[in-house]
Amino acid sequence: MIKILSVEDDRLISRLLEINLKDKGYACTCVYDGMAAADLLEHERFDLVLLDIMLPEVDGYELLEYIKRLEIPVIFLTAKGDVADRVKGLNLGAEDYIVKPFVLVELLARIEVVLRRFKKTDVVYTFDNITVDVQKRSACLDGVLIDTTPKEFDLLVLFIKNVNIALFRNKIFELVWDGDYEGDTRTVDIHVQRLRKKFHLEKKLKTIYRVGYRLESSAENV
Repeated sequence: MIKILSVEDDRLISRLLEINLKDKGYACTCVYDGMAAADLLEHERFDLVLLDIMLPEVDGYELLEYIKRLEIPVIFLTAKGDVADRVKGLNLGAEDYIVKPFVLVELLARIEVVLRRFKKTDVVYTFDNITVDVQKRSACLDGVLIDTTPKEFDLLVLFIKNVNIALFRNKIFELVWDGDYEGDTRTVDIHVQRLRKKFHLEKKLKTIYRVGYRLESSAENV
């Protein structure tokens, strides 16, 4: 199981991260200051660290210097949103820099990207009778390989990793098409229609009025 360390002094945000990371199948440990994180890292190995900058005892910049020697990837998760802060964090060696307040689905997607980069992520996902192999970029329905375009595949993975979560069209576009959303819903809508047809998801991939889409598990459709 992938082990993630959250170093965040805001107890509410820390609890939110812990709940959602565990819901996605990660093992999550939370500490609330830099010194506690350093002590824990001396005795336990983690696959990823989510690190705030403004921390008691030892700040995130100092802690990053220590973590780099352990070769553990770090994502800064901080309220310091100035360009200079972003540049500093990335130059120091962070793999990503996310500014609070953050959108949870985006954070989870960026975590996946970093874990894949370090070859530490699970590569096979399932939803009912659908199996997706991320490394092979293959998608099967009842064991039969289904032909998908690159964007259809990425969109399917996004929905499966966020089952029962309503995803806004603009966020879908940003995560799958890696660009800014300009209000044209046709691209997302057309690809959703194709997925519904190819994977028989007409009753499970629901349209959420004025929001976007949600892939619902079988339990939600009984």
